[in-house]
Amino acid sequence: MSTLTDKVRPSGRVEEGRRRLTYPAVLLILALALVLLSLVRAVTDQQSLTSADQWGAAMGFAVPIGLAGLGGLWAERAGVVNIGLEGMMMLGLFAAGWIGWQHGPWAAVLAGIVGGALGGLLHAVATVTFGVDHIVSGVALNILALGVVQYLAKLWFAAEGSEALARGGNDKQSPQMERMEPFTVPGVADWLGDLDERNWFLVSDLAGILRAAVHEVSWLTLLTVLIFVGTYLVLWKSSFGLRLRSCGENPQATESLGVNVYLYKYLALAVSGGLAGLGGAYLAVLIRMYQDGQTGGRGYLGLATMIFGNWRPGGVAAGAGLFGFMDVLQTRDRPVVHAMLLLFALGLLGLAVWQFVRGKRLAAVVVAVLAGLMWVWYATTDTLPLELVTASPYLTTLLVLTLFAQRLRLPKAAGRPYRRGQAT
Repeated sequence: MSTLTDKVRPSGRVEEGRRRLTYPAVLLILALALVLLSLVRAVTDQQSLTSADQWGAAMGFAVPIGLAGLGGLWAERAGVVNIGLEGMMMLGLFAAGWIGWQHGPWAAVLAGIVGGALGGLLHAVATVTFGVDHIVSGVALNILALGVVQYLAKLWFAAEGSEALARGGNDKQSPQMERMEPFTVPGVADWLGDLDERNWFLVSDLAGILRAAVHEVSWLTLLTVLIFVGTYLVLWKSSFGLRLRSCGENPQATESLGVNVYLYKYLALAVSGGLAGLGGAYLAVLIRMYQDGQTGGRGYLGLATMIFGNWRPGGVAAGAGLFGFMDVLQTRDRPVVHAMLLLFALGLLGLAVWQFVRGKRLAAVVVAVLAGLMWVWYATTDTLPLELVTASPYLTTLLVLTLFAQRLRLPKAAGRPYRRGQAT
């Protein structure tokens, strides 16, 4: 049975004792998930489950959630809990809307990163320098950010006689910015589109999902993928990343080796806020303006993806994809969400079998009962209430975190107060 404590290799690198999934195992899980999704699509005749439009929209919804989750990962790997991701997204959203209508979408992206980073640094001042409780500081930052952006929107976008007001701005939104044109891979997108329209089992489903990655894709989506890869390389393949992660495991021991723990925590929170701000900027560029309430709790969903992903970039990406897929279902017909009950029932049944094989009999029984309830719900209804459709991303978040809570491994010093020179 694997231990949940970290082991240190002779090279000095931290190795998590929890058994990790190998690449063949990950590919097998993805293949089984695709077969399951194809089966549900064929049984329910809900073609949009694997259509390129569905997955393209899901990818767009996943980007801001994933960026927020990655921002939380940077902060907590350095030992600081960042509940303020939602507020940092708001600051990034507002800064992007303010700069974007004047200087274009790419300037909006840069402004969003700066706005979020300022929020991250404010959180750093409170938690790292003054030792404020991390949760209290994060909640206060969310409240402060909401008030600041609403006040500045009235001041800059709704002022009498201002250019912003003349161009369609008001106290709830900024004037529109130019559109950031997406990119399409010619030839490949058309070929995959033809396969998608044939409705072949598995083949068309895979083609629809792949087409979403090459047709009408935002440049910011591509940038997000590069950021995820870069985060893994920096945090797990560099001496800088080793030092930063050690600040979240044992800052006193790290300090004894001559590392400036305060500096690394400040850098981590600046990056954390910048990533959350980039998520807000993505939303502004997507709808071409700042709009009050546009973040819609995605900062909190980002925290959920970080926890689901066990504080690792690959897990955060997987969680963002799942929550993004569920988030986009709010914009679809209710029968599509109803079909997801069957998908969840089959998925939970597979999880119950896996738990039983691993010897976790009680957990297997609980999950099997939950799968049965999902099946009964699907079989005895034809549609779902609109309220449940709207709440589906958040209900999915609770379900996933409940099922996977036992495999989580929080950085040891995350959330703990740290003072320079303090004994362990």
